[in-house]
This record gives sequence, structure tokens and C-alpha cells, in this order.
Amino acid sequence: MSEDFTLSKLRQFDGTDSKPIYVCLLGYVFDLSSKPQFYGPGGGYSLFAGHDASRCLATMSLKPEDLDKPIGDLSDNEKETLLQWKTKYGQMYPIVGTCKEITGEENAKV
Repeated sequence: MSEDFTLSKLRQFDGTDSKPIYVCLLGYVFDLSSKPQFYGPGGGYSLFAGHDASRCLATMSLKPEDLDKPIGDLSDNEKETLLQWKTKYGQMYPIVGTCKEITGEENAKV
């Protein structure tokens, strides 16, 4: 089942209170619940849970201020890095929906 997410709705899926762990990347929402040790509460990448992590992954940033941010100003190298992450996530995690609130218009440019 594919679902449409807003950033507000996505934030509910952060792995707390036995909720699934969802992360958005290039407008696709991935279910990362199979890796709670990394993305769940207390995990090294838990800040991504319930957010659009496109800018963070493209720039290799673990700064909360880079979450849910537009990606239109990424360099070519950062865009390539982001596409590599999307491929990796697509091979490892199921897509449960889309969230185009931040990255939808910019996906065509990546």
C-alpha cells in the first residue's frame, strides 16, 4: 500500500511508542523499522526518523537543521551521492509512500 505523506504526518513515524520508523528520501518514504539499532530511538541515525533526510544524506550531515530542507541548491557531487543513497535504500527497505512537500519539484533536477 502506498500512502501520501505530509512532513507533519511523517514526523509521527519516528520509532517511539512502538511506531514504525519512516524516512523520506527524494520524495519516497522508506520503512526503516528493520534497523531500529540505527534509525530508532538512541540509534546513531535516529535524527532521520520521521523526517525528509535528503539534504542530510546528500551532504553527509548529521545536523538537525539539515532535515526537511529543500535540495535545489545541491552540487552535482551531492546530487550523485543522494542518488546513490536512494538506490541503496531502495535495495534494502520497502517504500511505503511518497512525500513531495519538500523535494517533489526538485526530484526532476537530481
